[in-house]
Amino acid sequence: MSYLSDNYVEETRFGFWFLRSHTWQHHVLRVAINDLRSLFSTALPANPVLLDAGCGQGKSFQYLRQVFAPQRLIGVDADPQSLDLSREEAARQGMAVELIGSDCATLAVPDASVDLLFCHQTFHHLVEQEKALAEFYRVLKPGGYLLFAESTEAYIDTWVIRWLFRHPMHVQKSAAQYLEMIPHQGFQFEAANVSYPYLWWSRARDFGLLERFGLRRPRPFGEREETLINVVARKPVEGTVE
Repeated sequence: MSYLSDNYVEETRFGFWFLRSHTWQHHVLRVAINDLRSLFSTALPANPVLLDAGCGQGKSFQYLRQVFAPQRLIGVDADPQSLDLSREEAARQGMAVELIGSDCATLAVPDASVDLLFCHQTFHHLVEQEKALAEFYRVLKPGGYLLFAESTEAYIDTWVIRWLFRHPMHVQKSAAQYLEMIPHQGFQFEAANVSYPYLWWSRARDFGLLERFGLRRPRPFGEREETLINVVARKPVEGTVE
């Protein structure tokens, strides 16, 4: 298949199937979107233009509509097959979604045209991460928000995830490294705008079974290696001094 990015890392068959599964939709996507909503410390933009970076098969669309009520929704992906499925999903949900075939490092979107940019479980697939983050900053309006939800290297670099999925391993990062990278691009956030979800599916070594059966006590925050990080970061309003 011909992808719309020279650096695209093709997903496994299992991975492609998983991205339309009940688990993905209800235990991953829905939970992340609700958590990101809770991290806002200001009112949501009214009738926002929302860009879904790495929209995949479009399973996020219905949840983004429910939570953020965008007046315009844009989906971007570099996989033509995923874009076709996104188009079908949008029709199934009765939604008008503008779909763009593009690498996140070269977004075909005008400067300062987006209020909310949703990047969920996409960034760890990207090879040119710095360029992608710069593009996110470029297309957001001053005062716009990056909704960033990611798995960390502690999750991606486990035997079961490496066996089931395919990722560019040389660009994987820790939660601390993501928290350093985002403000380096110019985004602003505070501790209240960050969460470290501790979910069963993100503990790939045993999927939380040892804790569920009482064989091991969960490690508290600060004593565990974080496998997930969610951040709501803002592009400064013009004239704002950091």
